Amino acid sequence: MKYIYRFEEGNKDMRRLLGGKGANLAQMTTLGFPVPDGFTITTEACQAFYDNNNQINDDTLTQIEAAIAQLSEKVGKQFNSPTNPLLVSVRSGAAISMPGMMDTILNIGLNDQTVEVLANMTDNRRFAYDSYRRLLAMFGNVVYEIPEGVFDQVLEDVKTTHNYQSDLDLTVSDLKEIVDQFKDLYVSKAGKVFPQDPKEQLLAAVNAVFESWNNHRAQVYRRENHIASDLGTAVNIQMMVFGNAGEDSGTGVAFTRNPATGENKLFGEYLLNAQGEDVVAGIRTPQPISTLADTMPDLYNEFAAIAKKLEFYYRDMQDLEFTIEHGTLYMLQARDGKRTPTAAVKIAVDLVDEGLISQTEALLRINPDSVGAILYPEFDEAELDQNTVAASGLPASPGAASGQIYFTAESAKAAHDDLEQQVILVRQDTSPEDIEGMVISEAIVTSRGGMTSHAAVVARGMGTPATVGVNGLQVDYQNRVATISGEQLNEGDWISVDGTNGNIYIGQIMTNDTKVNDNLSTILEWSKQESDMGVYANADTPADFAQALKFGADGIGLTRTEHMFFKPERLLEMRRLIIAEDAKEREAPLAELAKMQQGDFYELFRLSEGRSVTIRLLDPPLHEFLPHDEKEIQKVADQLNIDPNYLARRVDALKEINPMLGHRGDRLAVTFPDIYEMQVRAIIGAALDLLDQGLIIEPHIMIPLTGSKAEMKWVREVVVNQVEQLFAKKGAKLEYTVGTMMEIPRACLTADKVAEVSDFFSFGTNDLTQLTYGFSRDDVGSFMPEYIKKGILPADPFQTVDVDGVGELMKMAVEKGRFAKPNLPIGVCGEIGGDPKSIEFFEAIHVSYVSCSPYRVPVAKLAAAQAHIKLNKKKDVMANLVKN
Repeated sequence: MKYIYRFEEGNKDMRRLLGGKGANLAQMTTLGFPVPDGFTITTEACQAFYDNNNQINDDTLTQIEAAIAQLSEKVGKQFNSPTNPLLVSVRSGAAISMPGMMDTILNIGLNDQTVEVLANMTDNRRFAYDSYRRLLAMFGNVVYEIPEGVFDQVLEDVKTTHNYQSDLDLTVSDLKEIVDQFKDLYVSKAGKVFPQDPKEQLLAAVNAVFESWNNHRAQVYRRENHIASDLGTAVNIQMMVFGNAGEDSGTGVAFTRNPATGENKLFGEYLLNAQGEDVVAGIRTPQPISTLADTMPDLYNEFAAIAKKLEFYYRDMQDLEFTIEHGTLYMLQARDGKRTPTAAVKIAVDLVDEGLISQTEALLRINPDSVGAILYPEFDEAELDQNTVAASGLPASPGAASGQIYFTAESAKAAHDDLEQQVILVRQDTSPEDIEGMVISEAIVTSRGGMTSHAAVVARGMGTPATVGVNGLQVDYQNRVATISGEQLNEGDWISVDGTNGNIYIGQIMTNDTKVNDNLSTILEWSKQESDMGVYANADTPADFAQALKFGADGIGLTRTEHMFFKPERLLEMRRLIIAEDAKEREAPLAELAKMQQGDFYELFRLSEGRSVTIRLLDPPLHEFLPHDEKEIQKVADQLNIDPNYLARRVDALKEINPMLGHRGDRLAVTFPDIYEMQVRAIIGAALDLLDQGLIIEPHIMIPLTGSKAEMKWVREVVVNQVEQLFAKKGAKLEYTVGTMMEIPRACLTADKVAEVSDFFSFGTNDLTQLTYGFSRDDVGSFMPEYIKKGILPADPFQTVDVDGVGELMKMAVEKGRFAKPNLPIGVCGEIGGDPKSIEFFEAIHVSYVSCSPYRVPVAKLAAAQAHIKLNKKKDVMANLVKN
């Protein structure tokens, strides 16, 4: 098997075999750009290395020997030559870019003999010994795992002794002393000696780079970026060119466009008399690349021309590494550059405008999650660098905010209203009782709960940053203190919450606000053109819906009516309703709630301007609305003007062993049909009021938690009877539909029967996942991270659809439902509806629409477009295969 390719043998399309760096070095060589000669050891050699018990196999060793001989002949240099020694770099290069995750060693081939040869050849002893100390430090760290800081300390000690300000102040004598001390470290720290044989150095370096594929930081990076662990890394062996050869030499990194803003202008920095790691490590302050135009104008113009050609060739913004050796430019790397979300969107739009890529290509190049990040406030990066993460939890609702902490909704609201403070509500967990404090909070933090907990769902709906299930957070309500990783915080202390990453910081950090700009609007418009899937919002209030409409929502896919009862006066009536012992006692609270609900629906319908609005009838585990302890019971009893002992008995009577599987959803309609009748009258009443004003509304009424055709049929009749009665009373009619929320496995298994009495399906993926796995969605935070870390689950199934289990149920329900009704509309309204990976699956099983929290609407729109484009590409490939 061929394990090695010379640069002139490869091209950019061989990334999987040569890695990104090797493929691009090969392509630049083919294009005639100034690339130092070399060769690439393939990713297949890396796989063979792991198959051979972490040893380079004989075939690879033989081919390395031959490749070095060819390189030596071509460049006229040889290992250990007394007149012209060959020196090489050894660099990793995976198929998918993993910047800084794996290892690199420069100056391989230097030893006690060749360092003197290099000094004499260049007439620059300082340069030669500076290169030798760099090799010793990098080789010792990468191959023998001697901590980098040990070598840095030696360097700092010498500089301190002589009162030097910079590495450049080190003399030849100093560098020789450092080299000797570095060699001593090999013995004292690793029990090894530095190998003087260049071939032994090379093979040890290749071995170390292969092993670095599985180092901890590389594993974490792959896990976070969903990169397969079996790809392996290539290794690039390249003749050294030296940026540290004097003041006419240097090294730098540049981008063909600004990676932060996307501005079409060469952006980067360089250092004179330095090697590559100096720029990255920040040991010295680099110069903006624009100043190179003044100091070396011809070289700058040559580099700018190459940069422009590479961007045109690759049709994307490029990240370039270069070295200048005695005034001659060498290109060491070209790759698609990492960029901020804002820059990614601008660059994609600009490249379309410049005719380099199509709209379809532009859409495929943007990470949908990055679009979401554009819309949320972020912490200022400069300030963030000066702060340490105090604790981490689940990133429940994105965005960043700072505020003063309070532990009860009452104290948070008082601090906000009376003292005009920015507050953050910190709780063990939240309940509807806390809604006043949640509404006015800059962010929400809980020590318990998962991604679909009360705090998470409400925060996402409000667009409020939230971190839940925070490790190391303890809340002492009695003493009004919290402990985060051992540090005690009192009410009024400042913390900063990054809901995008789940991090908590002590103190205040400045944020930068963002908004939908023209470029993002363009991307969203293109997304709409490329997708057949509707994107709706989960919106419980007019404010939610208004925000979603700004982001281009097609309408409302889910209004959770129980969320409308969180305001204090509504919560009171809801409690009065729940504790009522018979239909007669329910009449008064139902009448009050009906007025409130009809007003809510009127506003949502008015804002819709005829767009689709789907309203889910009441689906609360009743315990969520009830007081939980003696203090709350007393407070609620006073509000309701009833005996607290009576209230306590009613609360106790309504308690359920597992309320999430208990008296909720359409089970309420079966036992208390008057509750659903009230809601239906409010929905249709609001629509008829708007019909009088000339706005035609077609309400979609959704029945939750259906498990069978018989159940759905019974509740549907309750709904239809109320609608028809109201039509008769008002003397007017309008179109409406009655569908069901598919969230019980049994409903999916019998979807053909359920469809006979349903006008539409909408998957509630939170409950469907919970009931399929047997996981409590509020408690998975205690074990889910370990399941993912240990590879038991590829991802949290409440965040990304479980294709093999939950997905199979969904696919079955789609097929069975449409067998019964070919044109049955089918949606997804759980939080997974805004997850790009899940949307790709939903496109494949022909879901009609998704619905998600307002701030996920742009993410879902782009993801839906990408899914449609990818599916069409697959169909084209299959069609061509059949044709041929």
